Amino acid sequence: MKKAIIIVPLTIALVLALTGASFAQQTVKVVVVNSGAAFEQSAEGKKAIAQLQDRDTKIKADIQKLEDAIRALESRLNTGRLTMTQSALLAMQNDLDKKTTERKRYEEDAARDFTQFRNNLVGRIQSEMVAVVQALRKEKGYDLVLDLTTSGLVDFEPTLDITPEVVRRYDASKAGAPPVKK
Repeated sequence: MKKAIIIVPLTIALVLALTGASFAQQTVKVVVVNSGAAFEQSAEGKKAIAQLQDRDTKIKADIQKLEDAIRALESRLNTGRLTMTQSALLAMQNDLDKKTTERKRYEEDAARDFTQFRNNLVGRIQSEMVAVVQALRKEKGYDLVLDLTTSGLVDFEPTLDITPEVVRRYDASKAGAPPVKK
């Protein structure tokens, strides 16, 4: 009985040692990709950034127009306080309150719409890039692809960076695609 108790752990230890040695002989192919740089360098990413900047500029211009209208009403209200009737002052104050509320609502709606637009646009491009990375991993036989943007990787061998290849393949995959709608 004691022989069986001793032989079983020794057998398990021997099997583990042999399988560990066979795993140690396998080399793991690890590469890195900088998804942020790939997004910024790709043609689609550049278009998306331009679209986001255009939309942001339009929103800022619209908000500026609303602020100018509010300032004009405030100025008229301040200069007319001594000469206007009470009902005219109240009407002008109501207009000012409405414009202020309109500006606030526009800013909130625009921020929400902008965030949704950005998330949809960036999310689509990122998912398309992930498909390119997955195809590249399978084609080249990589075991692990780390993202520099999200991995917290501190240092690596620059020859492991496949970002330029990902950008090239992604741009090539989009070359025949229809243009992105605004």
